[in-house]
Amino acid sequence: MEIDFNKNNDGLVPAIIQDAATKNVLMLGYMNEEAFAKTQETKRVTFFSRTKKRLWTKGEESGNFLNLVAIKNDCDNDSLLIMVNPVGPTCHKGTGTCWGEDNKQTYGFFSTLEDVIAERIANKDTQKSYVASLFAKGINKVAQKVGEEAVETVIEAMDDNDELFLYESADLLFHYLMLLQAKGFTLKDIEAELKGRQK
Repeated sequence: MEIDFNKNNDGLVPAIIQDAATKNVLMLGYMNEEAFAKTQETKRVTFFSRTKKRLWTKGEESGNFLNLVAIKNDCDNDSLLIMVNPVGPTCHKGTGTCWGEDNKQTYGFFSTLEDVIAERIANKDTQKSYVASLFAKGINKVAQKVGEEAVETVIEAMDDNDELFLYESADLLFHYLMLLQAKGFTLKDIEAELKGRQK
């Protein structure tokens, strides 16, 4: 890997730290050649501290190390993307990222949808919320609705109308997310189950 440590005339390149599992950006640090070499050797991310003027391994005092997974160089060879498995919170203020956010797994819009479902279940306004009204009927009704949507999705899969197939697929997924929550689970639990099957 060719890295241009001299481009900024200070011998340093920015190192963007990303959680290998959640894909969240955790922090930004700087590396010189020695820090880069030590990171590769120890498999723990080491920076050059611009304030302390020395090498600094993240976690050397707190124990919250950044265990190296992979390093990528950008197209200009002057910045690094470093994928890690973090041990504990990354920020010295105790948050998961240095932007004050939790470093939790998200699934884009599906996580937003899970949050909306949870909020409507908690609100229990059955007059205004389809989700709340279905949950009020009990888990058997939620499960039955998933079955109905699954059958409709299969029927549309065997037809030539892609628009209807996608419509029914969306209904199926939506109601499945409701069923997961009715059973006390989320997509994260499904991900863990599927990962556990890999051999």
